[in-house]
This record gives sequence, C-alpha cells and structure tokens, in this order.
Amino acid sequence: MKKVLLASACLFALAAPASAADLAARPYTKAPIAVASIYNWSGFYIGANAGGGSSHNCWDLTAVGGAPIPVTAEGCHNATGALVGGQIGYRWQSASWVFGLEAQGDWADLKGSNVSSPAALFPLVNNTKIDAIGLFTGQVGYAWNNVLWYVKGGAAVTHNKFNGTLGGIALDTANETRWGGTVGTGIEFGFAPNWSVAVEYNHLFMGKHTDTFTFLGVNTRSDSIKQDVDMATVRLNYTFGGPIVAKY
Repeated sequence: MKKVLLASACLFALAAPASAADLAARPYTKAPIAVASIYNWSGFYIGANAGGGSSHNCWDLTAVGGAPIPVTAEGCHNATGALVGGQIGYRWQSASWVFGLEAQGDWADLKGSNVSSPAALFPLVNNTKIDAIGLFTGQVGYAWNNVLWYVKGGAAVTHNKFNGTLGGIALDTANETRWGGTVGTGIEFGFAPNWSVAVEYNHLFMGKHTDTFTFLGVNTRSDSIKQDVDMATVRLNYTFGGPIVAKY
C-alpha cells in the first residue's frame, strides 16, 4: 500500500508542472482594432424638397395701348406661398472639402397683389403668380464627417403669370419665363447610409423685365416689373454608391 501511495504522489508531481506548462502555452489573441466610420459625400444623388417662398414684385407702367408714357410707379407687392419639387446632382469630396453641381425644379404657388397707385387706373388690381422655379447651381462645402455646410450659386428661372383685375375679373394678362441668378446656403446631415436631410435658403435675383399685357389679343399696356424671390426648403437626398467608408 505504501508503494502505491508513493507511486501516485510521484505521478501527480510530474503531471502538475506539465499542466501548468499547457496553460501557459495558450496563444495570446490581440483585441480587434477599433474601426471608425467616416461619411463620404461623393456620388450622384437624387432627392425631394418642400417649403415656402416669397417674391417681391414692383410694377412700373411704361406704355398704354402701345404708346410710350413717362414711367409711372404702380406699386409693389409680395407673392407668397408653398413650394414642392426635386433635385438631382453630383458631388465629389477632397479631404473635408466638397464640390458639386445640381439642378432643382419646383412647382410653386406664390401669389400676391396690390391696387395700382395711379388715380387713372384705380381700382385696377395688379396680380402676380409664380407657378414654377428652377435652379442650376454649383456648390462648395466643408464637411465635418456626416455634417456638411455648403454655399451655392448659379442660374435661376421663374415662370410668371401677371394680370390686372377689376372686381375680380381679369382685364389683361401677360405670361413670361424669366432668367436670373441665385445664391444660397444650406446645412446637410447624413443620418443613415446613403440618406441625408438638409435645410436650405436661396435668394433669386430676377431683375427687371418689360411685359406687354393684352386683352383678346389687343395690346393694353406695358409694365416693367422688378422681381426678387426668397425660398427656404427642407430636402431629403439619397446618394448612390454607399457613402459610409471605414477608417482604421
């Protein structure tokens, strides 16, 4: 019996260091390297926008029945209302700088009026309606990861319907498509892969344009109408190409 116990003790003494050695020999695994995600603004995008606008319009009478007269101010009014439309563009990013080109089109319902100030025309009411707006712009922006601030500028176009009414009945009308310029700014937030939301403001410099009014094809008068537009919209964009990339 003593021999058996002695032999067991010797085996345990030999096995214990071996087990310790086995435990010490387990391989060391490094913790995984943390991956930081950065938002890449490059790529084609398409989106929708909605908001409101206000157009300031000043009318100056320059001719009656085709005959020139001294320029006579008829007064100013604001045409206000809602906007809804879409945009498409392309951006490319270099470090934190972002550059882009964009086309935007909006259906509009901006309406306003004022009573013509000359006593000879009282109580004629001059009315303005803008039913469409287009912007064709370039962009320069700076990105803080998924937050982008940008400025934009380029060409603008409005489609206008003008008329004079008496007691709510249209006496003469004029329609035009007017080209001008625009500057604006916006801030955009990437809230999910490929998706971003923005708020944007634009001012449109549409200048002066002389419009000839007619009634049943007969020239009634001409007015030089100066127009500016302010518009603010909320925009939702989808960018193609997967804007999230990994940075180690």
